[in-house]
Amino acid sequence: MAPEPTLLDRPRLPAAPPPLDWLTLTDAFEVACLLRCTSAPAGPAGAGRHTVAPAHIGPAAEFNREDAAHRMRQILARLEIPVVHEVTTGGLRRRYELHRLQVPREYRATYATLVEAGWRQGRRELLGGLVPGATTARRVWRPRLAAAAWRAALLAGGRHVRRHILGIRLTDRELAAVLVRGAALLEVPALLRPGAGCFVVSVAGGPDRDRILHRVTLDAATGPGVTVLG
Repeated sequence: MAPEPTLLDRPRLPAAPPPLDWLTLTDAFEVACLLRCTSAPAGPAGAGRHTVAPAHIGPAAEFNREDAAHRMRQILARLEIPVVHEVTTGGLRRRYELHRLQVPREYRATYATLVEAGWRQGRRELLGGLVPGATTARRVWRPRLAAAAWRAALLAGGRHVRRHILGIRLTDRELAAVLVRGAALLEVPALLRPGAGCFVVSVAGGPDRDRILHRVTLDAATGPGVTVLG
């Protein structure tokens, strides 16, 4: 009879990758949120208990707004991931543009790893709450993560704007939860309600709307300005 294998004989599991630094995390998290805004329709309860699905982090992403595609290109350039931007125009009476971003084959593994790690770590930071004794860096960067999520959603999500609310339609339940928690970190109360095949996250008009828009709009020190709502 073969001897019982000892603990030393068993193969070691691969070590978990180190956490991303805060600046890289915020960029990778925003890319993940941009991609989740283009996700498939929401599934049944429990279907969202996973990280970014392969469809989200494929070699290409498509947006129907130029500013969303521009923002993703800007972030990927900072992450040193090249991307090809193709524009397709269609429609007859009502013309539209489709912006397709393609990551070269040799960079796809790095891109997928960053997006997965960015979503996993960023989601944990926002939904996990601030533990006692948290570092100054964590107190500073968690609201920046929240602003990144809202910026992505306002750029790439479905607008649901009324005179008294600023709302976003999403099919991704996890991103919807992140936005609600992120709004709280930005000191703005947000509501989540189900829509027709989607979720609607909204904040009240007036000071709450203005605070969200102020926190997500980039300035000259960050790069080309991004206006998320006209």
